[in-house]
Amino acid sequence: MSGTWSWSNDPSLWNSLFYTPLRRGRFFGASELRLAILSMLVEGPKHGYELMKELETRSGGSYRVSAGSMYPALQMLEDEGMVTSEQRDGKRIYSLKDPGRAEVEREAAAIDRIWRKASHWGDWGPWVAGPIGGLIKATFHAVNRAGTDSEKRAKIEDILDRTRRELEGL
Repeated sequence: MSGTWSWSNDPSLWNSLFYTPLRRGRFFGASELRLAILSMLVEGPKHGYELMKELETRSGGSYRVSAGSMYPALQMLEDEGMVTSEQRDGKRIYSLKDPGRAEVEREAAAIDRIWRKASHWGDWGPWVAGPIGGLIKATFHAVNRAGTDSEKRAKIEDILDRTRRELEGL
């Protein structure tokens, strides 16, 4: 294949460049999720689902933390003595303890960066999660299905070039 898209004849490169960053769970690093949780608990006690929804809201819908990430992070914070939890009305409610408050104060600059990043992603979130993400995902799958078939790869290149030109013409 030659032309605009010829830099990649390796379908796995598409995965590493385009697909991986869009997977859920990559929005926050492990320490960032931890700090985000602690900072939200400064505002008052919350249960895990409330924290999950607040993260989604603060990122403009572009990040949805899974229960498989949230609850282990909460358990780790509880094990470290940063938070405490109690069962209320069938829900486990988490509250910040003094060591957690101290960490929030100590990491204030990092927490500020986390929430600035989340608000910035909120501007792009609907596009990344919607039409752009869908286009990238469809392209990734088409390149993988095409494998080494030069005709299919040329057709994918033509579609992408045509789409790019049409968007540039707007």
